[in-house]
Amino acid sequence: MTQYDAIVVGGGHNGLVAAAYLARSGARTLVLEARGKTGGAATTEAPWPDAPDFRVTRLSYVMSLMPPTIINDLDLARHGYKIYPMGPYYQAFPEGGSIKLYADDAKRNHEEVARWSVKDAGAMPRWDAWLAGLAEVLGPLLLTVPPKIGSRSPRDLSETLRLAWRHRGLDVRTIADVTRLMTMSIADLLDDWFESPQVKGALAVNGVIGTWAGPYEPGTAYVMAHHSIGDVGDGHLGNWGFQEGGMGAVSDAIARAARGFGVEIRTGAPVARVQTSGGRATGVVLSSGEEIGASVVVSSLHPRTAFLDHVGAENLPSDFVTDIEHWKTRSGVVKINLALAELPDFTADPGTELQEHHTGSVEMAPTMEYIERAFTDAREGRPAQRPFSDGVIPTAFDKTLVPEGYHIMSLFTQWVPSDWNLEPHREELEAYADRMIDCYTELAPNLKSAIVHRDIVGPYDLEHDYGLIGGNIFHGELSLEQLFHMRPAPGFADYRTPIAGLYYASSATHAGGGVCGIPGMQAARAAIADKKASRRRRARRS
Repeated sequence: MTQYDAIVVGGGHNGLVAAAYLARSGARTLVLEARGKTGGAATTEAPWPDAPDFRVTRLSYVMSLMPPTIINDLDLARHGYKIYPMGPYYQAFPEGGSIKLYADDAKRNHEEVARWSVKDAGAMPRWDAWLAGLAEVLGPLLLTVPPKIGSRSPRDLSETLRLAWRHRGLDVRTIADVTRLMTMSIADLLDDWFESPQVKGALAVNGVIGTWAGPYEPGTAYVMAHHSIGDVGDGHLGNWGFQEGGMGAVSDAIARAARGFGVEIRTGAPVARVQTSGGRATGVVLSSGEEIGASVVVSSLHPRTAFLDHVGAENLPSDFVTDIEHWKTRSGVVKINLALAELPDFTADPGTELQEHHTGSVEMAPTMEYIERAFTDAREGRPAQRPFSDGVIPTAFDKTLVPEGYHIMSLFTQWVPSDWNLEPHREELEAYADRMIDCYTELAPNLKSAIVHRDIVGPYDLEHDYGLIGGNIFHGELSLEQLFHMRPAPGFADYRTPIAGLYYASSATHAGGGVCGIPGMQAARAAIADKKASRRRRARRS
């Protein structure tokens, strides 16, 4: 049996981050990736065989939330990590007019919002300040290892008290605001602040991205906050950005950093199970039958795959198994990638030459009611008649993805029924994509005729091709009962598992959701800390 110090199961961005940190600490580390390439959902691909020079960020499509700690520790800039900050949120309206919202320009926000409501324009600075205040609380929590709340062990009590002490300066109002954020719908929250349907629709987008919930569902206010507290290294709250070369280039940069620390990466190497002995991980068995040993195993896969399939319910505590079986991982997301011969020519902002509104998020979310209707359709068992979409045109900055004169438009759309992960639904997805394109064409009449290629990735593809069970991009919904110390199960939110030596680094852990790398870093840190503690115990005994 080949022996390593550490094995990482899954070569997505979190797995690669974990491997890089483990190797950086001196561990001989192996990454095993089932697919033919690394990256997972952070992948750049050429989906059209007859047009190989068109490349798309096929699933995840923008960067935010990756902390400077990871970027600096792994020296990612040296390995090709290069981000173009996005432009404004942009929504054109069927009744005419448009709105742009900026992450870093209060004056222009006031001008844009005042076109729809003077009252709302006055409220925007207070809204921005309120979000900034919440970010001061929630931002550090992204890098906090959740304590085992309720545990009576001295160590766990100490960690809980340390967390409480760190936030001892919070006042009654801030605690109330955080509580409201965690429990409210994004619709109710925005109703408290704004009156214009156009403004509220634009601000609601981040509350429903990747979520099996409409804007009137409790908890969607937190989803908005989760997507609004990061930046791309430019110091502007809530900024997002495009990686040069697409999101696959982020994974490639992490992989290069990992290899620089000595990590070995094997693709086309699916794991069949994690081997255990006496309640401890001892290695893995590949689908080919090959056995590979290691005293540390890190899994970055969906919790059902990592635990129920690879470890087996018979080797896990029954309450933990129940928690994983009940883990909610619905989606309803459809990714539509378009190759365009020219940029969309919006009636509200005419022209096919590159303009500012092409550089950010090109939304299809004109009102809260529009978004809710799309979700209601899917919840009632049919694909949205008029889907919601968070669209981007990365080639506004990144010319490496397409031939000269062409563009890629990436549409992250919602919703189709939550059980569409079970069957391909190809014909219905084609009709769904037609309707989505028609919605944009109502606002930019040239769009449909500008499309030269299109690629549709539904929940079935997300699950069967990329391992995203249910098609959920976060490996589990960001609902209140699946946050912080509950992610992925009570008592196991510290990136450790019921199996000694097995650590967990997927987006189903705390801070997961988005290409941030935090779960990978924290899982590696937990493994390294446990290894050091074990050495100290052995030294004391000797």
